[in-house]
Amino acid sequence: MSKSFTFPTFPLYRAAHGRTGDKGDRSNISVVAWHPALWPLLVEQVTPEAVAAQFGHRAPSRVQRFLLPKLQAMNFVLDAVLDGGVNDALNLDTHGKSLSFLLLDMRIEVPVALQQFLNGPSEG
Repeated sequence: MSKSFTFPTFPLYRAAHGRTGDKGDRSNISVVAWHPALWPLLVEQVTPEAVAAQFGHRAPSRVQRFLLPKLQAMNFVLDAVLDGGVNDALNLDTHGKSLSFLLLDMRIEVPVALQQFLNGPSEG
């Protein structure tokens, strides 16, 4: 069943940037708002459940979110998404560095009043 959107949708990279790290079979992905006005929107929509759905094809065993409101940032910890980790994985991105791009491609709803704070390239 598809979600019915109330506001226009944009990829998350228009509202935030990210960085990825790893430890074993665990990936850490940070999401940092481009502007403080976007922070409440990110907290509301970029939930552990939404991130788990975005990574559904990688079947994470657990997704945790840690909020850092003074930085307008959050950190996600995804377990069992790196095919066993650097020493065990046969994929090309054993560190999972590209996983932040997968997360930043997630669609979010942005009310018209907040669209002025979006950053990054517009969709063509």
